[in-house]
Amino acid sequence: MKLLAKFNLILILVIGAGGFLIAQLAYNFLIGNARREVMAQAQLMLESASAVRDYTQTDLSPLLEQNPRHKVRFLAETVPAFAATTTFAKLRTNYPDYTYKEATLNPTNPEDRAGDWEADVIRQLRDHPEDPTRNGERPTADGPSIYIAKAIVAKPPCLECHSVPSAAPKAMLTVYGNNNGFGWKPNEIVAAQIISVPLSVPVKIANDAWHNLLAILVATGVAVILALDLGVFWFVIHPLRLVSATADQVSKGERNIAPLPVKGKDEIASVTASFNRMQVSLMKALKMLDES
Repeated sequence: MKLLAKFNLILILVIGAGGFLIAQLAYNFLIGNARREVMAQAQLMLESASAVRDYTQTDLSPLLEQNPRHKVRFLAETVPAFAATTTFAKLRTNYPDYTYKEATLNPTNPEDRAGDWEADVIRQLRDHPEDPTRNGERPTADGPSIYIAKAIVAKPPCLECHSVPSAAPKAMLTVYGNNNGFGWKPNEIVAAQIISVPLSVPVKIANDAWHNLLAILVATGVAVILALDLGVFWFVIHPLRLVSATADQVSKGERNIAPLPVKGKDEIASVTASFNRMQVSLMKALKMLDES
């Protein structure tokens, strides 16, 4: 095996091992970073939904409740949960993987009733009222999903419709009845805003970035090998080939051979200079033999 082939083999092994290690470390970093990015986006969506809730409750609902139609027909637009859910539904046209629900333990609308895992999240928020948000991972039929949840506390405006049936608007009772959504206590955590997104979303982001990184690593590795090959050939192999070819000429008895050029002060230059001295000494020895 020639010197350049041996050099390439060692180089490929070293670069390959280093690239494999870098790729594995990079993938772990990318998957973690993608997950944080998705959760940060979900957090922003959650805060946006909270802002819609607050606006509806403090500004929009008082205006709509003065509408005479609200006395005879319940206007869902007065409900903060309806406003947040409707707004998020429009947002989903650009973010279809994200889902939003205001899961409630005792809702007025049965569609808002918390599922088993959502009820567990609400209970966890109740057990730790000092931390109003919670995030985690859960299994689903379509694979793991990550979520972020924010506690919904029963404030005075909420109790106007959820304390006792007699205090609730008659139009609301006409639509939903008086069996559900009552008995809420002041400052009690009664529900949670929950945004879920499949774990496949950050995984896809990480995989795309990882594949791009692999392509860059491979291209960089090939470029490095080619550049080093060119350097080794020009500064090592080519001078050695000249020394080898000249030595071959000397071994065949040729005497009128010009000294090899010595360039630089590295090991190759030292070998070339030594060969030139050996050649001169050999020529002198041959000349003395001829004269004797």
